[in-house]
Amino acid sequence: MIILDGHSLTIEKCKKILTGEKVRISEQAIEKVNTSRKAVEKIVDEDRVVYGITTGFGLFCNVLIDSDKTGELQINLIRSHAVGVGEPFNEEITKLMLVLRANALLKGHSGVRIEVIEQLLKFVNMDIYPVIPCKGSLGASGDLAPLSHLALSLIGEGFVKYNGVTYPTDELLQKLNITPIKLQAKEGLGLINGTQAMTAVGVLAYIHGEKLAYLSEYISSFTMQALESIIDVFDEEIHISRGYQEQIDVAKRFRNILNNSKLMTRQGELRVQDAYSIRCVPQVHGACFQALNYVKEKLEIEMNASTDNPLIFDDGNKVISAGNFHGEPIAFAMDFLKLPMCELANISERRIERLVNPALNNDFPGFLSNKEGLESGAMILQYSAASLVSENKTLAHPASVDSIPSSANQEDHVSMGTIAARHALEIIENSYNVLAIELFCSAQAVHLMDSNKLSPISQKFYDEYREKVQHFEKDRMFSIDINKTNEFMKSCDISG
Repeated sequence: MIILDGHSLTIEKCKKILTGEKVRISEQAIEKVNTSRKAVEKIVDEDRVVYGITTGFGLFCNVLIDSDKTGELQINLIRSHAVGVGEPFNEEITKLMLVLRANALLKGHSGVRIEVIEQLLKFVNMDIYPVIPCKGSLGASGDLAPLSHLALSLIGEGFVKYNGVTYPTDELLQKLNITPIKLQAKEGLGLINGTQAMTAVGVLAYIHGEKLAYLSEYISSFTMQALESIIDVFDEEIHISRGYQEQIDVAKRFRNILNNSKLMTRQGELRVQDAYSIRCVPQVHGACFQALNYVKEKLEIEMNASTDNPLIFDDGNKVISAGNFHGEPIAFAMDFLKLPMCELANISERRIERLVNPALNNDFPGFLSNKEGLESGAMILQYSAASLVSENKTLAHPASVDSIPSSANQEDHVSMGTIAARHALEIIENSYNVLAIELFCSAQAVHLMDSNKLSPISQKFYDEYREKVQHFEKDRMFSIDINKTNEFMKSCDISG
């Protein structure tokens, strides 16, 4: 059971939630929520002028709302802001959005009732997924459009998925005997002012990206052994002399993976130096882990942040309208995440070229083909990898450098953080396919040599892979093999 308190949510806890662990609210957080709710009710009772509670929104912030209309104001907000387009976010992202929004509200600065948060977590624990279109957010004032679709489901409107079937929300809630909530003052705004869409996408992207980074070590070690590469480049003193801990750690993991390999060589034994895509892996992969560490740090801060507006402090005596909903920190982090994910694919594609090019591949048949000329072998696999890394370069353009004014120039600078996060996730999927192509080609090369000469750790990984994907004796529809390889990689239990 994961306990949410607004302060201690981590990536590791998110992984557990995504694999089915249930969540509940901490008792201490309930007290904070109740205190801030009393403050909102007092503001309404006293007819105080406070943004989003007794006023309109955006450019309408100077329009005062009668106290008996505050609930209607919140419902209108949700309905009017649910303007997302495109394919829905997948169920993992949607579940994370529910969790992250609940966790932000539990900090006790938003003024919603505890019943609102309980409804969010009821959806999490019962695997009810609001249908949330993935496009339409500017990333400030938060993820308004996506979070509005999420909020609609809580009040029994819009659509949800349950057991793989899409239902009108009111129909499913009635079927499951769940009562829709009735929004009161501040609660609509409290549900949609925030960065939970971009952060949810970012968390999932980080989880997949981190795994790919570790997988890339196992996969590139196959290529190194197939090409009888020089093991000296992983010597500990080399990496300590530069000083980057991530580089030192990568080299250490490679020494472990390659330990007792009969295929690796020593400096000067076959050649003096390997190409950069082999020799510089610790430096490149180490830099990738530096970027991943930065991204993780920012995500874990944002997962536990108050991103609402206005925020309530000092038992309601201080209510301030500000800008914590602005997604710039996550926009930067997501744009940064694109770079290491691109680089893991870029350097992998160069190793693929070395495996299939007869001028570079250590006397293997051209394109690893058993009948050169009559059969093309892995020739076009490198084409596919090249296409993917080129597409990644386009997607890597930073979304955060763009801004388009909105709400009649009241909201005149926005982050585009959700676009950055979506593109990062797309790059990661492309990179999985590039690394899958390298794994398929390097395993074929090892098969043509003698897989029994692999290091023990590589041998185990190779045997597990061969249970899912067989070597090829003649040309076949290789896209099936790449899809199976991708599935194998994502099912692997691998970490640092």
